[in-house]
Amino acid sequence: MANETAFNILDPFSSVDLGIADKTDGIKQWAISNRDLIQPIKRFFNEMIVGIDNALNTVPPLVMLLILALIAWQAAGPRVGILVATSLTFLGFLAPNAWELAMTTLAIVVSAVILCFLIGLPLGIFSGKNDRFEAVMRPILDTMQTIPAFVYLVPVVMLIGIGNVSGVIVTIIFSLPPLIRLTSLGIRGVNPSVVEAARAFGASPAQVLFKVELPLATPTILAGVNQTIMLSLSMVVIASMIAVKGLGNEVLRAMGRLDAGKAIVGGLGIVILAIVLDRITQGMGQSGRERGHRHWWQGGPIGAVLRLLSKPNQNATGDLKTEN
Repeated sequence: MANETAFNILDPFSSVDLGIADKTDGIKQWAISNRDLIQPIKRFFNEMIVGIDNALNTVPPLVMLLILALIAWQAAGPRVGILVATSLTFLGFLAPNAWELAMTTLAIVVSAVILCFLIGLPLGIFSGKNDRFEAVMRPILDTMQTIPAFVYLVPVVMLIGIGNVSGVIVTIIFSLPPLIRLTSLGIRGVNPSVVEAARAFGASPAQVLFKVELPLATPTILAGVNQTIMLSLSMVVIASMIAVKGLGNEVLRAMGRLDAGKAIVGGLGIVILAIVLDRITQGMGQSGRERGHRHWWQGGPIGAVLRLLSKPNQNATGDLKTEN
């Protein structure tokens, strides 16, 4: 009774306690008593992250650098391919372990983006087609985007524990909203007359979605993917506070030791990864007009290989005509 505060009409907030903090803390007890339910999810996430990490680190650095440069060339043109190759070369020379740390960070980002895409694309499509669902999702997405990133760490660690799995889950929560929003925006931005024309020709709802709406909304959806990737990279350092490995952990350790050199190496590595992924995803979002009205496989290294393969056939056809 001595700890109770007398109610003051002019200051009711200091004398009224709704017990929200105590009730919310009950999540910890629920997590402890239901760990068996969470473990399968944790194993799935862990196997996915470890698989991608092993795949990226098993490939020799020069081979992986060449693969990423070719992907960039295919997606965004030769200039971006050269930029990516130069940037990754610089990244490799930052420190002896910089490449390995960068591949671990890339594995975490790729895992988070894949899961964001699998979750966000269906939700964005449904939100773009259903006004009520969009109205429900809007405040949820607003909350997800405005809550400080550090707040996500506590409940996720209570449920999952520390490690890369928790880092990926936190990253998904933080970076998912832009993909849902921009997917919904892309679907709603499709010209209604084009959709009506497709329906008039007898297209089913699935055909309208996959052959009309999604192709026309692809640039906007890929802009959402780009934003998701950038937000995922921005979470790398914050997620390192719960023992997530990679470049972010290097920055965190450098901060604890006041080691400016390692902090700069880790920071530059994250910046280079951001540039590489940003340029590749921006190139993937180019429209057919920007590609010169060509399909994506008609340019880049794939287009060059196809042209080389078609030349012998053309020469053989020409020789047959000459003989005739």
